[in-house]
Amino acid sequence: MDAITPKSPADLRSHVVRHAAMAWQKTRFPGCEVKTLLFDKESGLVTALMKFSPGAVLPDHEHVKIEQTLVLEGKLVDKEGPDAGLEVGPGEFVWRPAGSRHVACCPEGGLMLAIFQVPNKFHEKDGRVTDLSGQDWDRIWGGAAA
Repeated sequence: MDAITPKSPADLRSHVVRHAAMAWQKTRFPGCEVKTLLFDKESGLVTALMKFSPGAVLPDHEHVKIEQTLVLEGKLVDKEGPDAGLEVGPGEFVWRPAGSRHVACCPEGGLMLAIFQVPNKFHEKDGRVTDLSGQDWDRIWGGAAA
């Protein structure tokens, strides 16, 4: 159950991630949990299952490169941003272009598969720009976005 991409050319086997056996990891945003299925620190590529409790909000964030989301359960709603009111339901797929920015919520909860080419930038109320863990985005991911 390895979610980190291999760095050795000799390690070119397929990697099976058994997500059902993985624990959900809490994020700093209440009601938002994640299971990381693939993570490449060098490029920033992330594939993750995201679970949201009813009413959970993913605050103001920017997609640095293309973001892709397949909604498996529940509903993903753009609360703020250029697509405010957009609802994506079970079985629907949404992708967002590089530079897009919004606030998302799951009024009734949700489960989705999300693919990020580079982790999101979260725009904090105090002006800082952070990643999902709350660390300085430029310091951690600035090199991967080039």
